[in-house]
Amino acid sequence: MTIFGIPLPAMLSQLLLGLVNGSFYAILSLGLAVIFGMLNVINFTHGALFMLGAMLTWMGLAYFNLPYWVMIFVAPIVVGLVGMVIERSMLRWIYRLDHLYGLLLTFGLTLVLEGVFRSIYGSSGQPYDVPDVLSGATNLGFMYLPNYRAWVVIASLAVCFATWFVIEKTRLGAYLRAGTENPKLVEAFGINVPLMITLTYGFGVALAAFAGVLAAPVIQVSPLMGQHMIITVFAVVVIGGMGSIMGSIITGLLLGVIEGFTRVFWPEASATVVFVIMAIVLLIRPAGLFGKER
Repeated sequence: MTIFGIPLPAMLSQLLLGLVNGSFYAILSLGLAVIFGMLNVINFTHGALFMLGAMLTWMGLAYFNLPYWVMIFVAPIVVGLVGMVIERSMLRWIYRLDHLYGLLLTFGLTLVLEGVFRSIYGSSGQPYDVPDVLSGATNLGFMYLPNYRAWVVIASLAVCFATWFVIEKTRLGAYLRAGTENPKLVEAFGINVPLMITLTYGFGVALAAFAGVLAAPVIQVSPLMGQHMIITVFAVVVIGGMGSIMGSIITGLLLGVIEGFTRVFWPEASATVVFVIMAIVLLIRPAGLFGKER
């Protein structure tokens, strides 16, 4: 059976592979959406912290013989703590300024982080093996799906929807949203709003580090790996709507699948299809598909 001259197994294979890429887009754009929605900061450092999560995972194995299953918890915690230091020492001073200041500051931090690791390890990638328990592939009939890529999809979706549930459906999430809109009122209830903001930023960048840990066995770990991902992820966030949690998740998954299908029908356009969609969405709905008009 063929669809538009393309065999059905090839279509289904690209669907699944696109879903894997979409999982990375979803969890990275979710971290950006959390930080922008809660803190109103455009966090360009996200790509560098994604890289830092992957680099820490590789370093944990190379220097301390710490396995993947340890680093999947350790790396996000360490990067989250780094993020909290950044928020406390730098970002807290620019919240009331124009978005451009936050963008320039986080872009500068990105250059510093990437430059430090590039000076130590160079630009070439470091290999990281798939954990033994997730090695091999499963025969789906139309393709052999690597078990690790299936794990990436499952882990990403679980973390994404758990984050959405906490922010949108729990009292903690209500405090977070209220703390950004009316901090004085929330402080009147005895809640430490500055600490809550710091923890929110730490959690947002921990999501980027978690994505970096997941990516380590899929792509070679290098100081520049965040550069190739962050521009596409920003496009995903813009399409979904800046600050929209569910919009980031759904848009990330859908655009990964669309990108996969584009590789089948028009391979040359697969690298730009996301940006074409972004331009169309901005012309029709400037706030994004799930964003709120202001």
